[in-house]
Amino acid sequence: MKTDLNKEYWENRYQNKKTGWNIGHISTPLKTYVDQLTDKSLNILIPGAGFGYEAQYLINDGFKDVTVIDFSTSALNRLQESLPQIPTSHFIEGNFFDHNGSYDLIIEQTFFCALQPELRADYAKKCSELLSLKGKLIGLLFDFPLTEEGPPFGGSFREYQQLFSEYFRIKTLERCYNSIKPRDGKELFFIFEKSITTTR
Repeated sequence: MKTDLNKEYWENRYQNKKTGWNIGHISTPLKTYVDQLTDKSLNILIPGAGFGYEAQYLINDGFKDVTVIDFSTSALNRLQESLPQIPTSHFIEGNFFDHNGSYDLIIEQTFFCALQPELRADYAKKCSELLSLKGKLIGLLFDFPLTEEGPPFGGSFREYQQLFSEYFRIKTLERCYNSIKPRDGKELFFIFEKSITTTR
């Protein structure tokens, strides 16, 4: 029987400190990408943000318009305490798939891999809907065999290429050269640009 990966599940993980994905800082590949961005006015969304190290790095780097979504009240409260300068409306407690908005950039970091695999097509479509014209979805995807044992759930280059090409132009999808050591050889870095020919 599959575990229901709902709000209760994730809140329990945070309450009981079962957060093996938590590395305590922004991951090196995402830091490298953020460091080359020059437009600090970008409207950025981070789904499944958790403790939000990516959000903290962005804000400290001068980005002003960062929104995070997570199921966990505990995670969001901790993040909000660390970023008191950000409006409370930018901390959204709830289901990513219920969210509405328009963003220039969506950053993916261990959210996609925590979704039940049957939601992956919905994720790709939802990200496309949330992005403005030529908006980008960027981040990291795990590259190891997909099994029912998760989260995290794995996947492959071919699966991701097929899944996202319906809604995005694949600009980059390649083996990550600067993963943190525990994830070395198991990550793909990607940059997907919203396709103007997307049909919904």
